Amino acid sequence: MEKVEEFYELAKTWVLVHLPNFLVAVATLLIGWWIIGWVGKITARALSKIDVSLRSFLVHLTVIGLKVLLIISVAGMIGFQTTFFIAILGAAGLAIGLALQGTLANFAGGVLILIFKPFKIGDTIETMGKTGIVKEIQIFNTVLLTLKGETVILPNGAVSNGTIVNISAEGRNLAEVMIELDINTDFQLLRTIAAPIFRDEERILGIPAASVDIVELKPGTVTVAFRAYTLPDDVPIVKGVLIEKIKTAIAKYNISYARNYVVNVSA
Repeated sequence: MEKVEEFYELAKTWVLVHLPNFLVAVATLLIGWWIIGWVGKITARALSKIDVSLRSFLVHLTVIGLKVLLIISVAGMIGFQTTFFIAILGAAGLAIGLALQGTLANFAGGVLILIFKPFKIGDTIETMGKTGIVKEIQIFNTVLLTLKGETVILPNGAVSNGTIVNISAEGRNLAEVMIELDINTDFQLLRTIAAPIFRDEERILGIPAASVDIVELKPGTVTVAFRAYTLPDDVPIVKGVLIEKIKTAIAKYNISYARNYVVNVSA
């Protein structure tokens, strides 16, 4: 009987000492869990304008982080030593970070691209030695479709830290044909024969105006640039049309090429 009474007293003492903390911890867990769910919904609405994949990832990351902090706090309220949990989480975070540092760099690069928008889907860009149309902006990679029909997958970390040339940003690009002609070529004649070529090509934009310019002088030769602005996607087509029509006009008016100059008819 004495042992039973002793156990009863110990149990009674434990209940009186720890039950209030236990009830508060349970209440904290339930209320905190509900608040975290509410915070997740608010975060999703606040990030509604960013990419859906990035939004989902950030919301889940926020919710999971808050739940881990809540559980550690509740464990401390009922008497567990939270230092041990924090040490484990720190060590695990360090190990994961070292193992996935390249992946994390790509993720961070993807976040920067989606937030600051140096380019968007459908833009034609040049980066890391590759040129193409942006097909997808994923969490870790950017996917380009080149003019040759190749699909190029680039890591976002390298893209965001490198040089990005957004060819589509201004809505127009230069189609330029360079030709080396004899130094005695009549420059005004060149402008005269180029005017209807520019005018008849409907893909050429009126502003800025097309032009014929001398870009370089060398002994016995003059380098002339036929320049016209068009939509980014039309540059290869317009350049090819200009090459063909300018070559025909030069032959028609007996304009002499520079000595040893080979006509490049590729677009």
